[in-house]
Amino acid sequence: MYEFTLFRIPVRVEPFHWLILAFLGAQYFGFDDRNDILKILLFMVAGFFSILVHEFGHALTGRKFGAQGTHVVMHGMGGVAIFPQARFTRTQNFLVTAAGPGIQILLGAIAIVILSQLPEEHPAREFFSVLAQISLIWAIINCVPVFPLDGGQMLGAILGPKREILTHQISIGAAIFFGLLGFFYGFIFLPIFMAFMAYQSWQFIQSRTQR
Repeated sequence: MYEFTLFRIPVRVEPFHWLILAFLGAQYFGFDDRNDILKILLFMVAGFFSILVHEFGHALTGRKFGAQGTHVVMHGMGGVAIFPQARFTRTQNFLVTAAGPGIQILLGAIAIVILSQLPEEHPAREFFSVLAQISLIWAIINCVPVFPLDGGQMLGAILGPKREILTHQISIGAAIFFGLLGFFYGFIFLPIFMAFMAYQSWQFIQSRTQR
């Protein structure tokens, strides 16, 4: 486990975070020869940076709204900004949540601009190409209305606490749709990811209806 502080916000990086990034990098590049190891490491660095920027979008926006004790954890499934003492309004909660994918999309756009200015043989082109793809694709996936992804949390902020069950019902439907879409297009990891989140939403609904 590795810890550091950035912009006065503590960050903890769990070992499983690197394992998942390595797995995704192997899926992205393949794993046929020694050169692919370097490409996977490049993917891990780009992925870590993109996720970190995403979480700091949440963290810095939350701090702007007065959250105290904010910290970031980089875990196996990505990352999370934690606000242990925050009491956000629904509007603030929506903005804090939207700031993560929003700044990640901006990062992807910046990477594309830098990429367009680099010569064809420049050694940094591979990095910025991967960074752009990771940032844009992951930000878009994060915005689908599946809880606890940012899209699901933004939907929850819009519908409000009185419609929590509806939020999770929509989450299950969206998870099934995007899981099947991922399966038909050969993205094996996505259906597993969506199935897990659909199950979490189903558990939430069961816990509320059995009260």
